[in-house]
Amino acid sequence: MTDQSYRFPRFFVTAPSACPYLPGRTERKVFAELKGDDAPAMAEALGRIGFRRSQNVVYRPSCDGCNACISVRVPTARFKPGRSQKKLLAQHADLDVHACEPWATEEQWALLRRYLATRHPDGGMAAMDSHDFADMVEQSPVDTVMVEYREPSTDGRLGRLVGCCLTDKQADGLSMIYSFYDPDLADRSGLGNFIILDHITRAARAGLAFVYLGYWIEGCSRMAYKTKFKPVEALIGGQWRDVE
Repeated sequence: MTDQSYRFPRFFVTAPSACPYLPGRTERKVFAELKGDDAPAMAEALGRIGFRRSQNVVYRPSCDGCNACISVRVPTARFKPGRSQKKLLAQHADLDVHACEPWATEEQWALLRRYLATRHPDGGMAAMDSHDFADMVEQSPVDTVMVEYREPSTDGRLGRLVGCCLTDKQADGLSMIYSFYDPDLADRSGLGNFIILDHITRAARAGLAFVYLGYWIEGCSRMAYKTKFKPVEALIGGQWRDVE
């Protein structure tokens, strides 16, 4: 943190509930509301110590007897894509990428529904409706964009929307809040990984140091992809460290 003075928010703790990632465990979160002129600076400061943003709230796991959720980020200047990652960048290089204002659209909502139905039918977001989606996108007190990935335009029309990522722009990098994509396109395999690679590439070009990927959980197959972007730093013991 800098010498700037912050009015720290009031923190709250949720009641324990079933962990959605590790069977047989419970989860608990500490959270705070982001509001006022300090919200962007506060979100960044808390993000560097492992908090994540959701709408106008920041949260971090605070589970009894468990610290499996580990914040991870990619240092963009040191990132070296592997052979398969280079192939992904080339495979999807034709996509048109636009950083749009954070306004929810019917096209984005339809894409998210297809993604959730295929990839996370039993997840916590499966029950959300269009109003919940609009709140997720539009209720942000920080500098947020919806990055759209479209197939090339034809006849002056926008190409098909195949991927999206709700992204926060920070002084030290990009924080990927939530990404989703069309899971049924045989010729667009690996879109999820490509979206991360594209964020790393663009952040590096802009001179931004990091891309924040959220939480990684060892032993959780749904989170394994986050350690494929090497080097990757993990927040362990209050310090960001390279991990294998």
